Order: sequence, then C-alpha cells, then structure tokens
Amino acid sequence: MPIRSDAQKRWVELEFLVPGTPEQVWHAIATGPGISAWFAPTTVDERAGGKVEFTFGEGVSSSGTITAWEPPRRLVYEEHGWSEDAPPLASEFVIASRSGDRCVVRLVHSLFSTSDSWDDEIEGFESGWPGFFQILRQYLRHFAGQNAAAARALRVAPGTHAEVWKQLATALGVHGPNLGERRSAPAGAPPLAGTIEHVQQDDETCEVLLRLEQPAQGIALLGSYRLEDKARVAVCLFFYGDRAAEIAAELEPRWRAWLEARFPADAEQKANA
Repeated sequence: MPIRSDAQKRWVELEFLVPGTPEQVWHAIATGPGISAWFAPTTVDERAGGKVEFTFGEGVSSSGTITAWEPPRRLVYEEHGWSEDAPPLASEFVIASRSGDRCVVRLVHSLFSTSDSWDDEIEGFESGWPGFFQILRQYLRHFAGQNAAAARALRVAPGTHAEVWKQLATALGVHGPNLGERRSAPAGAPPLAGTIEHVQQDDETCEVLLRLEQPAQGIALLGSYRLEDKARVAVCLFFYGDRAAEIAAELEPRWRAWLEARFPADAEQKANA
C-alpha cells in the first residue's frame, strides 16, 4: 500500500484476515508467549505504560512502550531509537471480529516525521510482514495456545537473489513448490518434512512455508531475500507442544552449521569479519 502522510507523520497500513476469536488473536499479537509463537522472542508487560521487547538474534533487539492497551481490541506501542537518528515509530494493531470465528487485523506503522528520508524503512516494514502473517495464520489454525519455541538460522550469501533461492530450494527439496504438496529435505540436510501451505516468489522475496510433520509438529518458513547484489537466506522454524523448547535448542545449531557450509562467506565477507 502507498505511504500516506499528514502534517505530523507518515504511515503505512496493512489488513489481514486470520482464524480465531478476538481473544485468541489478542493473545497471539499482544502477549509475550503469543508473539514468540509466530514472530520473534518477545516479552510484554501487559499494561499501558508497560514495555514490549523483541529479540531478533545476532545481537539485534528492539523495545518500545505501550501507549494503548485495550484487550481484546487495540494495542499501540511506540519505539524510540529503533534505528540510528530515526524519529519515533508507533505500531497500532486493531482487531475486528468477523463471522465464522475469524478476525481482521489492521496494522498501522506511523513514523513521526514529515520528511521522506525514512520512506525506505517504512516500505520495509510493509514488505517484511506478509511471511510472518502466514505463520500467524497457521499458528492460530493449528497450534493456538500451545507451548512454542523457535529455531533460526540466517546467512548472507553471494550471488543473485534468484541463484541463491534455487540453491536453497533444491538443497531442501522445495524447488518448484505447489500448494498442498508434501515435501521432505534430502539426505545431508537437517530433518524437514511437511505440507506446503504458502509460496511467494518475486524480485525481492522467495519463500515457502511448510506445516511440519518432521522433526516435530510446527511451521517452517524458508526464504531468500534480495540484499543489493547478494541475498539474505533465512530458515525460521517454530515448534509447538511440551518438547518445543528442547527440539528448538537441539536443531538451531545444526541449521546454522548447515547454512554456513552450504553458503560459505565470500572473500569480501571474510575481509570484513
């Protein structure tokens, strides 16, 4: 959607439909255990004036202050210092009930600046959410309220975005995906098998979402994302149930080692390391 502006701020809006009651959706988008089950490890002090903190790994985190806490309908938090010299950023989630135990969630990111200097960042917020919204849908449909833990592996790979995606997808057995197909990773990769629930392929993003059967019940988002003349490769695995934390802790180092071996650092990366 286009960036909008007025005399005080610039913003983008997104709307998406998810399964679940307002109370289930509120738990998923406004509590620490809920957000951690589909996005990133998060803690939330559940009150107006409380703190929300996201941990993205690789030493990256972000925090904000809750400015509106209206369960199960509306959450707003404001982040300062989310990027160097950046103006404050407000994120507003509004939940509206629909028939058939579904909800529409409206998300607005507002940057308190009239300058267009941060438009790339605002557009990045918009483009970064869709894959995680797909995880949220699967979580609410199949795993809502269960214990959750995530394993993540990230890598910057030399080569074009299309080349890197072909390598990743072939190595994990998801090349040429079709919705509803069951796919499994070949020998040499960490264990991975499940049903394809979402596919996106364009100039900026290539990703496949699997609802997992192996190594455990959960969700896998496998993606390659254009990064100038390179690509960022990401494997995000969410596990659910009583053994979720144990499984995630066991598999995360295996995935990191596998990605490092599959996409070794080029000479420039080594020089800057």
